[in-house]
Amino acid sequence: MRLNYSEQGVGDPVFLIHGLFGSLSNLGNLARALAPSYRVISVDLRNHADSPHHSEMSLLSMAQDLVELMDHLSIASAYFVGHSLGGKVAMQLAMSEASRFKSLVVVDIAPVKYLDNNSNIINNLYDLSKVDIKDRKMADSFLSEQGVEPSVRAFLLKNLRRNTAGNFELKININAIKANYESHLSVAPKGEVFTAPCLFLKGENSDYIEQQHLPIIQSIFPKSSVKTIEAVGHWLHAEKPELFNQIVLQFIREIS
Repeated sequence: MRLNYSEQGVGDPVFLIHGLFGSLSNLGNLARALAPSYRVISVDLRNHADSPHHSEMSLLSMAQDLVELMDHLSIASAYFVGHSLGGKVAMQLAMSEASRFKSLVVVDIAPVKYLDNNSNIINNLYDLSKVDIKDRKMADSFLSEQGVEPSVRAFLLKNLRRNTAGNFELKININAIKANYESHLSVAPKGEVFTAPCLFLKGENSDYIEQQHLPIIQSIFPKSSVKTIEAVGHWLHAEKPELFNQIVLQFIREIS
């Protein structure tokens, strides 16, 4: 599948991969920080934003989408940065196509199966997709009634777009996400041990990377380090962007 992407900068290529319900704009601040020194390719994962929709949605199929894009752009290997689901997709690619990597940065996710982390939001968005959405305020009120907190609603509502009837619809393929989440997206990536340099970034207030995950990370990514950014949650790149950008840029530069 040919993913939607944007490019900026010149130099060695760096791929930026967003998380569940996101888009290539989510890591836009990091893209701008990297662009003076690197060729930055920001992607929309399948069934997200402006990339094509498909009923198949697994970590492996999404990793192969990245390989297809690399081949299309004539890129043999690159640096990768992935947040949340994007981090899982990047880990899957690293474990199945290690030769395509110079290094990997995984942002607040571990190579493990997660239990019921996003089911409520998926169901809320699925229910919203069945509503005739007249405007953004209506969609916001709908999610508010489901108990979705304001900051999460603001993020989710970035997925709205006008349809041909002049109303609003979801850009994401919520049907595919709902059908595949438990069986194919919440699972652990599978493949070979990845021996290239790897950095895991954890938000101090996030529970996506916990103490029990560290031995698993080390066993699969033996040349990895884990760094915690203090006083942030799962959206560490948005909560402390300057520090986040500095850490990622320094890591990539040390590998270059």
